Amino acid sequence: MLGTAERRLGELEEEIRLAMVERDPNDDKNVIVEVRKGTGGDEAGLFAGDLFRMLTRYAERLGFSTEVLEADEDGGHYTFAIKGDGAYSVFKFEGGTHRVQRVPVTESQGRIHTSAATVAVLPEAEEVDVQVDPNDLQIDVYRSSGPGGQSVNTTDSAVRITHKPTGSSSRCRTRSRSLQNRDKAMRVLRARLYEAEVSRQQAELAADRKAQVGSGDRSERIRTYNFPQDRITDHRVGLTGHGIERVLSGDLDEFTAALQADEKRRGLEAAA
Repeated sequence: MLGTAERRLGELEEEIRLAMVERDPNDDKNVIVEVRKGTGGDEAGLFAGDLFRMLTRYAERLGFSTEVLEADEDGGHYTFAIKGDGAYSVFKFEGGTHRVQRVPVTESQGRIHTSAATVAVLPEAEEVDVQVDPNDLQIDVYRSSGPGGQSVNTTDSAVRITHKPTGSSSRCRTRSRSLQNRDKAMRVLRARLYEAEVSRQQAELAADRKAQVGSGDRSERIRTYNFPQDRITDHRVGLTGHGIERVLSGDLDEFTAALQADEKRRGLEAAA
């Protein structure tokens, strides 16, 4: 009993230390996710679509609601919102460059191609989080086009909003009225401006501490999906799993748990 109690005491001490780590203030927020094809041509666009479906299925399986803000299959660009308490605490780990190794459907020689897609995960900002002067906005309304160049609506409906001081912009061209698309584009723009400010503050803190804690550098490859070997590797925590089809169907629990634990450990090290 004494031996068991000593082991349990060590486990409890670790649990207490992890519980004392300060939470990310954005963890409870809704998120806006942007998936874009990277290098790899058409195959990269197909992979971006796979990631879009993977993340929306994962969100729905966890009980979050999703809202598509823009889906451009031809361009390999998807923007959508995930809503629910704690959404950012789960999906922030998906931000970065995802790499895939597989034989494309258009490959007649059976050669394996490597392509990539990027995922940006932004905490959705409320108006109280980001103050935007309407005079700093340039709003362009134009006709949205559907597949084959056909007009989605008979009136102008697509909206692009540009924040002139920073040059940041967002657009929305879903099958909605112009006013609805304007509201959606504004949500994306506000999230980008909020993230830029948070990143600036984090960079200042990191420079002071000489440690890039939570810098979220998206230029790094975070995960590889190797189809021939049915293997998924998360390079941030060195975790390798199998069952790519299962993962692409929205089963990311194993990776999320490992990344959340790693975040807490890094938080403890930074505090020390």
